[in-house]
Amino acid sequence: MHSDDALLAHIRAIHEQLRGEYGWPRMHRELRARGLRVGKERVRRLMQRHGIRAQGKRKFVVTTDSTHRLPVAPDLVQRRFTPAAPNALWSGDITSIATDEGWLYLAAVLDLHSRQVVGWSLQPHMQTSLVKDALLMACFRRRPPAGLIFHSDRGSQYCRPSIQCSRCSIA
Repeated sequence: MHSDDALLAHIRAIHEQLRGEYGWPRMHRELRARGLRVGKERVRRLMQRHGIRAQGKRKFVVTTDSTHRLPVAPDLVQRRFTPAAPNALWSGDITSIATDEGWLYLAAVLDLHSRQVVGWSLQPHMQTSLVKDALLMACFRRRPPAGLIFHSDRGSQYCRPSIQCSRCSIA
């Protein structure tokens, strides 16, 4: 028999170790699997009393708007994602990151030869400046030769004429 304080220490340790994924039912099973004999109701009561609860699933955020009416560049890549040399083919995409303060959006530019991130931008919005800043960083860091192909999902942020980089020649 464990005291409530000892059991609470186990619950907190497991909760932290599993990054808050378990509510009381799974926590009860985990405690039992670790050899602690404890009742479900006791685990539920302790977790509730001390504000220990499972983190809810994060909402999925759509980052691609492909129903826009902006001009779309032809697909020069045709699913051939293995260039023979660096700075010949870059790819870009946007992902969302949930934080305690709200959603942040990350635009990344990858050199598909090395699979290295060569440019990025992190902002609280998904406007064109997000991808433009990531592309500018990649251009300034890599100074690619003329003829570089930049491939994206053709979302509205990538189809604006203002996303061109004056230092690079991007097809």
